Amino acid sequence: MNITTFLNRIYFTPRLKEIEQYAGRSAELQERVMLRLTRLAAGTEWGKKYGLGTIRTYRDFHDRMPIQTYEDIKGYVARMRQGEQGLLWPSEIRWFAKSSGTTNDKSKFLPVSRESLHDTHYQGGKDAVALYLGQNPQSRLFSGKGLILGGSHAPNLNSNHSLVGDLSAILIQNINPLVNYIRVPSKQIALMGDFEAKMEAIAKSTIGRNVTNLSGVPSWMLVLIKHILEKTGKQSLEEVWPNLEVFFHGGVAFTPYREQYQSIIRSPRMHYVETYNASEGYFGTQSDPADPALLLMIDYGIFYEFIPLEDVGKEQPRICCLEDVEVGRNYAMVISTSAGLWRYMIGDTVKFTQRHPWKFVITGRTKHFINAFGEELIVDNAEKGLARACRETGAQVLDYSAAPVFMDANAKCRHQWLIEFARMPDNLDRFAKVLDDTLKEINSDYEAKRQNDLALQPLEVIVARPGLFHDWLAKKGKLGGQHKIPRLSNTREYIEEMLELNR
Repeated sequence: MNITTFLNRIYFTPRLKEIEQYAGRSAELQERVMLRLTRLAAGTEWGKKYGLGTIRTYRDFHDRMPIQTYEDIKGYVARMRQGEQGLLWPSEIRWFAKSSGTTNDKSKFLPVSRESLHDTHYQGGKDAVALYLGQNPQSRLFSGKGLILGGSHAPNLNSNHSLVGDLSAILIQNINPLVNYIRVPSKQIALMGDFEAKMEAIAKSTIGRNVTNLSGVPSWMLVLIKHILEKTGKQSLEEVWPNLEVFFHGGVAFTPYREQYQSIIRSPRMHYVETYNASEGYFGTQSDPADPALLLMIDYGIFYEFIPLEDVGKEQPRICCLEDVEVGRNYAMVISTSAGLWRYMIGDTVKFTQRHPWKFVITGRTKHFINAFGEELIVDNAEKGLARACRETGAQVLDYSAAPVFMDANAKCRHQWLIEFARMPDNLDRFAKVLDDTLKEINSDYEAKRQNDLALQPLEVIVARPGLFHDWLAKKGKLGGQHKIPRLSNTREYIEEMLELNR
């Protein structure tokens, strides 16, 4: 019997039956999570402050604690990094995920507990495999190795008993030793800090292996794949790894990279599965290859709440539990977790596409948007506009960032897009027009501001030189791991730095 078929039957199929219960038991499953979290944390400093031990209903939970941002818990995190325990969560906190959700110089250090590793992050990885195998019963996933591309870690405040680093590095460091038999590269290589040296080491150690699956951030995995193809002289990745069948990806939107992957992985057997595993928790997995929406994982160590996007920043925002959200509306996600994050606003925005089971798409970040003139442009709009512009002009976008021009020498305002192309459009002006027209079509606020070119002029596209965004990240010491380019910014801070390097 195929080893994958055997493992699927005894290990993954039973879990699929539990996931099927999401459709009819979402309220019950989420209430269980809420009550378990509050019960376990009742004796912590936070638990005593907010009386978590006396919470019996969601209304109690809703009314007891305020919404938190990182600034609100930063003092607790600083104390935990110094070794204090029992503050936000009862078990020992030894690991801190260095958040790279933004490219601000100020880093966030998010606690990772033993419980959150197992009931959230590792469970999410297992479920991604379970859902994939459920869709692909003929898979031979475990006949070879999985290549996991992660970041690096370092001692926390020079302590050998505590680590800080990318979440992916913390996961690799703490992974069950048995998993090392089915993954590459070695832990020593996987945790290297020098990204470019790591690429070379991974290539050398994996080119001759039977790699069947990839896991990582699309932008950085693409760098590795291109390095491997250059090193081997091959034209497509299946010439290197003929049994490659799936890429589990997350961290950044896959849309700008899809065509590039299809050009270097040409096998019709190749699959792509999106996952949503952030430093704060594992939230969703693509459960249907024909549907880009992600299945919200509701029986992990995470209790979900949501704030309508228009209420973000208000003194008294509306906050609702999962059962009260509306399909088609943008929400900021709020989570309480088994790592001791309580009613924590993570900064991502989502839109639900269906109920029971709950499916959603990631639409952007509460801080990564352009609303300089009331246009409320979000990353989801940008990705759709770029996809159409690429489709109609034959272009391929490698990376991009956009920001407003508040007023130029001619008193004109517009959006400025800095784009690095893997393949140039057949006509750059037409690319810009298609992008602009698409944004007007899918965003009524943008359309209104562009009406008769009064508030906003047509957008401007500036071609970035090859390697610009790589060089910008390198200058900021943010190569590799989960570091990302800020796609949309309401200020010109990032784009001015990039334009300076583009000269």
